[in-house]
Amino acid sequence: MGRIMAVDYGTKRTGLAVTDPSRIIATALDTVPTHQLFAYLHQYFTHEKVDTIVVGDPRRLNNEASSTTVLVNQFVVRLQKEFPAMHIARYDERYTSLMASRSLIESGQSRKVRRDKGMVDRVSATILLQNYLASLSSSSERL
Repeated sequence: MGRIMAVDYGTKRTGLAVTDPSRIIATALDTVPTHQLFAYLHQYFTHEKVDTIVVGDPRRLNNEASSTTVLVNQFVVRLQKEFPAMHIARYDERYTSLMASRSLIESGQSRKVRRDKGMVDRVSATILLQNYLASLSSSSERL
């Protein structure tokens, strides 16, 4: 069984998080300039087994598509073309950036660290992955 990777896609930077091989713990992986993302993913997948990529689905509070939805849709199409054997899942990413900022404050991080947008992107991807894992475990408990 391979890892699950979460992608918090952004126009400038993309936050990444992965599970451990047992798919229990979500950990921040990296923040990558978006224009270098596919090169990074190809490199990463040569060293680590990943079965599923969870892509944050940007939605507005009223559940309508956001301004970045079109870009994320194009990203997902390219992901499917470049990694056809990979399972791609979309998952609601609303509030992950806010939760990431709050998490950094609550953990006592300095303002300098909290202003690092790359850090916020990594933490957002980790929260996205944790939420996805929680949804998997709650759906399996219902079965």
